[in-house]
Amino acid sequence: MTSALGPDRGRHKAKRKRNGPIQNRSAWVTFVDMKLVLATQNPYKITELTKALPSHWELISAKAMGMTEDIPETGDSLAANALIKARAIHERFGLPAMSDDTGLEVMSLDGEPGVHSARYAGPSCDDKANRVKLLKALSKHSDRRAQFRTVVALVDGEGEHLFEGVARGIILEKEQGEGGFGYDALFQSDDLPNRSFAEVSLEEKNAVSHRGKAVREFIAFMHHA
Repeated sequence: MTSALGPDRGRHKAKRKRNGPIQNRSAWVTFVDMKLVLATQNPYKITELTKALPSHWELISAKAMGMTEDIPETGDSLAANALIKARAIHERFGLPAMSDDTGLEVMSLDGEPGVHSARYAGPSCDDKANRVKLLKALSKHSDRRAQFRTVVALVDGEGEHLFEGVARGIILEKEQGEGGFGYDALFQSDDLPNRSFAEVSLEEKNAVSHRGKAVREFIAFMHHA
């Protein structure tokens, strides 16, 4: 497995996992002409990824491939969940699969909600309920520092690869903005002061966001593969 996890958790190299003989990447996937299945059912993530990835790549959602069921995220880390989803898509369709898992890590909450960010308020709750719970949890804390962390997984014929991006900032005292998704209306990036992620354009967000940084690591890897 190839890993490009960021400096906060330390860079490390693990053995690349291969099943059977190494396939020739140029036979079916190159940096110039790539067909990639996005292993997510989240339309907001698909929009962000489509904007961040090269426009000449052929990007296909798992839903468009006929997979409508959610893949259970049973891992205990962002990397584990990203790999679970990418492996499932690659095994089912035999194409390169890209997935990501993202967590919001709040310093005064010991890194919560972290890997449980999407289900912070409960498995059946929505983004709004998650934000309400977060504001309540922070109501007695003065330290509102936080960071978004994304781990992108690529599973293809040559192995498994991980890429990480981190965006640091603070949690606002109330929601700001109508755009974005998840915790965007509560997160103010250190790189975009005075505005939440929900108040900036998608281009501005991708330039500094956790997901944008992880995707750029991925693109750089593909360019040099």
